[in-house]
Amino acid sequence: MSETAHPGEPSMTKRGGAPATRGRTTIADGVVEKIAGLAARDVDGVHAMGSGLSRTFGAVREKVPGGGGTKSGVTRGVKAEVGEVQTALDLEIVVEYGVSISDVAGDVRENVIAAVERMTGLEVVEVNIAVSDVKLPDEEEEEPEQRLQ
Repeated sequence: MSETAHPGEPSMTKRGGAPATRGRTTIADGVVEKIAGLAARDVDGVHAMGSGLSRTFGAVREKVPGGGGTKSGVTRGVKAEVGEVQTALDLEIVVEYGVSISDVAGDVRENVIAAVERMTGLEVVEVNIAVSDVKLPDEEEEEPEQRLQ
């Protein structure tokens, strides 16, 4: 039995269904890590992402041509495990001195979940946050030592 379309209406066929259901979309871990990293950095009280050691290595890597690596920039301090419909995230942050760590962690979790779910359609099942350091007001930024050659 064939369907009859009314004039001006698109005809529906039995082939395939809606275009959104024809095929599969996969999202790389790195995509989710970038989204989460940017969302976490937007939260007041977050000074940096990653441990001091990873930030130092990252700063050195960024200065070497072609040495950007996979954990430089916005993905530093972020690890994502992405499945077909869900993702889990681990974040390592440095907070500013004087802020409530539990409030900052809650705000980071909320911002990251909202951004990742909105942009990817994945369900964020957990966001684990490790606070690796606190930035004191009188501390200077960590810069890798310059060596004479």
